[in-house]
Amino acid sequence: MTIPTEMTYVDLPSPGGAENMVLARGPLPELKAGEILIRVEAFGVNRPDVLQRKGDYPPPPGASPVLGLEVAGEVADLGDGAAGFAVGDKVCALANGGGYAEFCAVPATQALAWPKGYDAVKAAALPETFFTVWANVFDMAGLKAGETILVHGGSSGIGTTAIQLARALGAEVFATAGSAAKCTACETLGAKHAINYREEDFKAAVLEATGGRGVDVILDMVGGRYFGRNLASLAKDGRLSIIGFLGGARVEDASIVAILTKRLHVMGSALRPRTTGEKQAIRDGLVARVWPLLEAGDVAPVIHAVLPLEEISDAHRLMEEGDHIGKIVIRIAGD
Repeated sequence: MTIPTEMTYVDLPSPGGAENMVLARGPLPELKAGEILIRVEAFGVNRPDVLQRKGDYPPPPGASPVLGLEVAGEVADLGDGAAGFAVGDKVCALANGGGYAEFCAVPATQALAWPKGYDAVKAAALPETFFTVWANVFDMAGLKAGETILVHGGSSGIGTTAIQLARALGAEVFATAGSAAKCTACETLGAKHAINYREEDFKAAVLEATGGRGVDVILDMVGGRYFGRNLASLAKDGRLSIIGFLGGARVEDASIVAILTKRLHVMGSALRPRTTGEKQAIRDGLVARVWPLLEAGDVAPVIHAVLPLEEISDAHRLMEEGDHIGKIVIRIAGD
């Protein structure tokens, strides 16, 4: 493969609205030890990208300032000590930044071969959501077969992934979503019951459906506004895993008595600040437990829209409107 000296990427001269993103030309990223260079064929658009664009989620030290946390494409080059892949391999990867570009450098330990039968678009829709769900629902919260889980934001990229993985691995799934169409989508993916949070109190619905017991695990991206009701919706020894705070980062007027009386576990994490070693451990878990499910067709990414690179601003607006079901993916022209 001939590697050019320049590439097209999405530049953000200043934080702000979606219109602030512009296409630009610049040098390729420099490979560090242990990294691979991916010629990007497609990349996913995620909520953290929107936050970074607004100036609310700065990249960690040493990461590319270019937006983008997941890519799929072809290995173009290998850094010193990079192992497990060869030039020409088709891979998808969790990036620490720099995904909105024709070339992206990522640690080899955060890359995975495309599942059999996948193309670039389907592969690009995997890393961010599958890493997040595996780490927070299965590694941290320890969801097991036979248990119950409530997935908030069930129609989002994270939500559609969590519903499918939980169902495929033997759990009973409840989900919340904001419209009848989104609730139907959640149930089609495997949720036993989807609750329209605009019309129904999810706490009451969950307690009624479980005979007052509650659920074993809750995956929550809403945060402060749901905290009290989440505690009330958990069963004894239940686990609340918080991955975002779209509904506010502060908790007010919530009693913590339930944490003591029901022996609840409250936990949370962000994916991007995790160490390379921690991300490798998540990657290895996905390869062992999830990639076989993808290749068997038991689980699949839900893709709402595929747009060209030139429409990246429209992709962000679509994300912010919140009407999508599943992932938004950008296909780079020419692939």
